[in-house]
Amino acid sequence: MVGQLGSRSGRARRQARAGWLLSSPAILAGLVVSIYPLVYLLAASVSKSTLGRPFQEWVGAENFSRAIQDGIFTGSLVRSTLVAIASALVQVALGLGVAVLLRDLTRGVAVVRTLILLPLLTPPVMAAVMWKLLLDPNGGVFNAVLRGVGLIDQPLSLLGSPTWAIVTISFAETWQWTPFVALLVYAGLLTLPKDVYEAAQLDGLNAWQTFRFITLPMITPTLASVFLIKLILSFKLFDPVYILTAGGPGDSTMLSSFLIFRTALREFDVSYAAAMTLLLVVLITIVTIPVMLLNKRAKW
Repeated sequence: MVGQLGSRSGRARRQARAGWLLSSPAILAGLVVSIYPLVYLLAASVSKSTLGRPFQEWVGAENFSRAIQDGIFTGSLVRSTLVAIASALVQVALGLGVAVLLRDLTRGVAVVRTLILLPLLTPPVMAAVMWKLLLDPNGGVFNAVLRGVGLIDQPLSLLGSPTWAIVTISFAETWQWTPFVALLVYAGLLTLPKDVYEAAQLDGLNAWQTFRFITLPMITPTLASVFLIKLILSFKLFDPVYILTAGGPGDSTMLSSFLIFRTALREFDVSYAAAMTLLLVVLITIVTIPVMLLNKRAKW
């Protein structure tokens, strides 16, 4: 008996060593991909670094102090936070509606699903170019339709308006990413138990009552998780800003991701861009912590 236990224990140790040996390349690659950029970012943020000459001298917290006092950067943080929260909320609400529609369809589900997913399958740069052509004041479809129905006499330049430019960017991002949210919520809806709906039908609940008292409470944990994912992704919004407005007019659409890109790859100030990146990470962490706590509570 003791010999058998010793043999099993030795076999388990050999299997564990073999598992570590086989997985070590993947672990090493993961460490290189994640740890090295983080260390480089931290080192660059406390140094004077340009794109061609990194780590010229150590400057401590000078870059962070400069970023906190920079009105353009702090404004971009506020703007990015508002856009991320608003976009995530709207997309989760729309995605839930689309997911319920897909679940309740009896015919043509595959065709409708394909059509809904088309925006998600479009490369972000191409989607932004499409919106720029549609909204072009000179010959764009948007202005042509409004003129055709007699709503305007002069062309509208939504991307030239400080108020409407950020709304337009958020709308373009919502158009592209709502299918992603709908797909995740739809997968969650398919896991809900059918016997609960059968009981609701026997109790005489109508469609709205079934959604409000059964579907919504059961799908809330999924919605919380999807909202968290989409909130983080929305902080990385870049392509529509780059293609549609380049941060303008003025700084009205200057989001943090675009400002960091411009600082690092156009002004070549890598150290300042690194400090802004770390401060953005801190902001995202602060914003997402309450969402993660609510997510845990929703799963209880």
